[in-house]
Amino acid sequence: MGEHDYEELTKINAKLKEKFLQHMPHPGDYQTDIDSMILLRRELTSNSEKTFERPLAAFVIQGSKLSYFGGREYFYKENQCLVAGVDMPASFKAMPATPEQPFLSVFFYLDTKLITDLSMEMHQESTSKNMECEGVTISDTDVELLDVVLRLLNLLDKPEQIPIRAPMLLRDLHYFLLLGPFGKLLRQVNTLGTQNNQIVQIIAWLRQNLAQPVRVDELARRVNMSTVTLYRHFKNLTGLSPLQYIKHLRLHEAQRLMLLENERASSAALAVGYESITQFNREYKSMFGEPPYRDVSQRRENLLG
Repeated sequence: MGEHDYEELTKINAKLKEKFLQHMPHPGDYQTDIDSMILLRRELTSNSEKTFERPLAAFVIQGSKLSYFGGREYFYKENQCLVAGVDMPASFKAMPATPEQPFLSVFFYLDTKLITDLSMEMHQESTSKNMECEGVTISDTDVELLDVVLRLLNLLDKPEQIPIRAPMLLRDLHYFLLLGPFGKLLRQVNTLGTQNNQIVQIIAWLRQNLAQPVRVDELARRVNMSTVTLYRHFKNLTGLSPLQYIKHLRLHEAQRLMLLENERASSAALAVGYESITQFNREYKSMFGEPPYRDVSQRRENLLG
């Protein structure tokens, strides 16, 4: 990066911090009027809740962040961006974070159809069908990409313009992500015919058929892969084996059913494919630290403040 670009990046970052503090005077997560855009502010160094995230691009504006996606750890800092190309279990820790120097971050859920359409329009280098890649990548942000983030944040001051301008700016965001070092991953997982996209198709099927019994060899037949090839690409992309991934997916969905739809633990367990309530309770406590009823009760109390 040249000296001029570094100066521009520093100016944009200063404006982003100013806007952040204007829109987020207190710690928390802020769902903005731009549907796919979430702001985060933390003033304590602590672990976040475990979630199951969709594809996203996360920008650190101040501080640094230790994220866990699938079975892997990722560290990134101010003026860097993390892109996750597939649905994965995730959590993060803001470090350091204090009231005087809060951690500030913004992330955007990605539009995979838009990525596919833009990739076709851009006529970039061909994508290798069999290339192996991790589902998460980190890189420095450049001036054009961070400027789009600033313009989207500025748009929050003009809510009447959001319906028209936000889609155009989000298209720019996706375009610059594809144009830079994140493009290889995003094209790999969103280009039909690649083995990584076949894994994405399997993940979509799993999300729609959570209660179905799952065998890895049957998943492989669905996308005309050998079991060995499926396992290797799945583990490489998500950091988890297919069966580990399914367990995470089922337990997170069961948690959602209990927390947001008031399902009983037994009903939630059956809805996501568990035949044994005892096994469900044991695996739930292993993942979330508490048995289902206690975990959901604590989360409800936290939501109520």
